[in-house]
Amino acid sequence: MPIVFDSLDAILNHGFDTVIDVRSPAEFALDHVPGAINLPALDNAQRAAVGTMYKQVSPFDARKVGAGMVVRNIADHIDGPLASKTGAWRPLVYCWRGGQRSGVFRTILSEIGWRAETVQGGYQTFRRLVNRYLYDRPLPHRLVLLDGNTGTAKTAILPRLAARGVQVLDLEGLACHRGSLLGAMPGGQPAQKAFETNLAVALQGLDPSLPVVVEAESSKIGRLTLPPSLWQAMLAAPRIVLNVPLAARATYLAQAYREVIADPQVVADRLRPLRRVRGHAVVDRWVGLSQDGALEDLSLALMQDHYDPAYDKSRRIDEREVIRVVEAAALDDAGQERVADAVVTALEPF
Repeated sequence: MPIVFDSLDAILNHGFDTVIDVRSPAEFALDHVPGAINLPALDNAQRAAVGTMYKQVSPFDARKVGAGMVVRNIADHIDGPLASKTGAWRPLVYCWRGGQRSGVFRTILSEIGWRAETVQGGYQTFRRLVNRYLYDRPLPHRLVLLDGNTGTAKTAILPRLAARGVQVLDLEGLACHRGSLLGAMPGGQPAQKAFETNLAVALQGLDPSLPVVVEAESSKIGRLTLPPSLWQAMLAAPRIVLNVPLAARATYLAQAYREVIADPQVVADRLRPLRRVRGHAVVDRWVGLSQDGALEDLSLALMQDHYDPAYDKSRRIDEREVIRVVEAAALDDAGQERVADAVVTALEPF
């Protein structure tokens, strides 16, 4: 009988040696159970062909043709990635809804002698559990926002806090985006579902009885949207605000974003949407600074002309409690270490 998982914690701590996702590579790429390997019963082209046959010819012919493809693919997996598995190996297999693909895969593995099981409801069960965790109830975590103007090294402070034993939630790392027009990272962002899976796993690993430091963000990071439960918890969370002189922030930002702002074409492309907000003359001046290689001047101008005014506007609306204002004269390694120490001290009452 397929295994019934009734909580996210249960499926994440499944106890099997390997989780096998037998969906197509395209389905797997959008999202999957953490740690799963992809051994597709049908590849992308085969799945599309069988689906077309099901609609245009007949369900019987589609199942017949699909069965042959599935069996041949499973044989290739057994001769390939699974060839070294011993008799004691215990795999957990799932497909889209716990139906034919995973059932056939499990049957063949079981006939060999492996103790294979399937997931009741397949990936759809896992997705429902993620949704329930992130959407259906308030999060139990005690969040503290690390806040401050652009260029105050908030993201860089998080791993320094983690090294000091503080629980942190790195939303920009999970979203693969720095949260601004210039914030795109190599490789692009994950799908929304994959982001939510990674977010749920990260939250599951945190102790709700201890504070969790998270960088102050908007409700969207790049094209990804924060789940309502997390966003509401962030709106209600107290803040530790980093206060750093403009010149020190410009120095830090020029270094942190060097690979982006050193390319005038990238600057022009990514800042194009701001022409409607800040005007052509302002954006042209920014692009010109990039062309001249004046990266600190460009960082300074971006903060003065755009980021700081936007932050000031949001701050006028924001009434959250401020625990501590941490002052920093510089944001080099030593300066960031001092900031991290000050944040840890500010967290002690919590």
